[in-house]
Amino acid sequence: MDEMRPSSGAAAHLGLASIFPPGLQAIYGECRRLYPDQANPLQVTAIVKYWLGGPDPLDYISMYRNLGCPGQDVPEHWHYVSLGLSDLYGDNRVHEFTGQEGPSGFGFELTFRLKREAGETAPPTWPAELMQGLARYVFQSENTFCSGDHISWHSPLDNSESRIQHMLLTEDPQMQPMQTPFGHISFLQIVGVCTEELQAAQQWNGQGILDLLRGVHIAGGPWLITDMRRGETIFDIDPHLQQERVDKGIETDGSNLSGVSAKCAWDDLSRPPEDEDDSRSICIGSQPRRLSDKDTEQIREALRKGLEINSKSVLPPISSQKHSHDRPQSRKDSLESESSAAIVPHELVRTRQLESVHLKFNQESGTLLPLCLRGRLLHGRHFTYKSINGDTAITFVSTGVEGAFATEEHPYAAHGPWLQILLTEEFVEQMLADVQDLSTREVSKLPKEYSWPDKKIKISVLPDTVFDSPLQ
Repeated sequence: MDEMRPSSGAAAHLGLASIFPPGLQAIYGECRRLYPDQANPLQVTAIVKYWLGGPDPLDYISMYRNLGCPGQDVPEHWHYVSLGLSDLYGDNRVHEFTGQEGPSGFGFELTFRLKREAGETAPPTWPAELMQGLARYVFQSENTFCSGDHISWHSPLDNSESRIQHMLLTEDPQMQPMQTPFGHISFLQIVGVCTEELQAAQQWNGQGILDLLRGVHIAGGPWLITDMRRGETIFDIDPHLQQERVDKGIETDGSNLSGVSAKCAWDDLSRPPEDEDDSRSICIGSQPRRLSDKDTEQIREALRKGLEINSKSVLPPISSQKHSHDRPQSRKDSLESESSAAIVPHELVRTRQLESVHLKFNQESGTLLPLCLRGRLLHGRHFTYKSINGDTAITFVSTGVEGAFATEEHPYAAHGPWLQILLTEEFVEQMLADVQDLSTREVSKLPKEYSWPDKKIKISVLPDTVFDSPLQ
């Protein structure tokens, strides 16, 4: 990460207000509305700007002291605002200018509210590094963030021993969506959460968990302020929330999580292993043909929301601006319904029907199988695992999902390295009962094997090292 340093505000870097870039002026105007007495806030800036070759996309992160709202029992806190995910300059140096009608840059900036500790006279700067990390993910993947998204981080956000190790995103309670000369901007607030709260958001949906956090003062309260010293989850504080709100919500609504990046693989057991047209590629001569760029892009677009599995702190593919929770849910789903681009097989790669398959997942991916079955397929939806190690993808679909190439007659079908598994509701219920022990993320003895000989399908949950091998 590029060196970062506090400054005494925008004027120190950009001179007079009259020469401020218009996009920057617009955001500062919204900040001045909230903080009229803090016109020159402490800032963190990357020494070398992204548009000059630096690694950090955010030009600035402004830090304000917010007195809270005693009437709503909102405590004093530090308020961080990013500048750089939107188009600040309008001259194509960072973002392509496409007019005022669309989004400015990526269409949003990040904010973060951190509880002020007693005696603190200046805001900690670690949230700025966190925001730069999120911004790098957005720039590199071109995946945008939306309210209700969750981010799996697998490490205390401040590198301490805190239980706050993941994030949810929501609309900032004070900063209003705005129009700039370069398009519109919204402000998405990062909310630190515990592992159990992240899991509940995955199994149900982020908005539901955010609503629960708003109702628990020490877990965030109405403005969802992150307290890195919080030692209890909302389920520790109120055990009834899990059964009465989350479990009931999953049963009624299902899960909004449509896919994850994962450590996974699959084999076609109906084909000899030495067959050079293997389960993960189409071979022409001696050279394996992988998914086309078009297919890869379409699968990536369909996996905007999820959990990226890795040995280090990582970020997920996040859902596109088109959300499944923005439309009425029904038993009839489509592979087009939860992404801005459908997964459409390339016409030059043939689809094959398979007789028997073997699915392989690492432990963290395996723990999501009950979610896939209970929260997605039993609600007439689909769920995709996309390998982080290559082009391999595994999509589970329920009967009636539109756009699937797996059918009830041929429930296992492959399109290059992309496998689809169609499961009937009766079989989903059977599988769910058999793999229920995967619901916990506690370390258990691996490998684990699950087999349904009459259906000609086998699932293995294997150690990470199996997937890290270059021969995998």
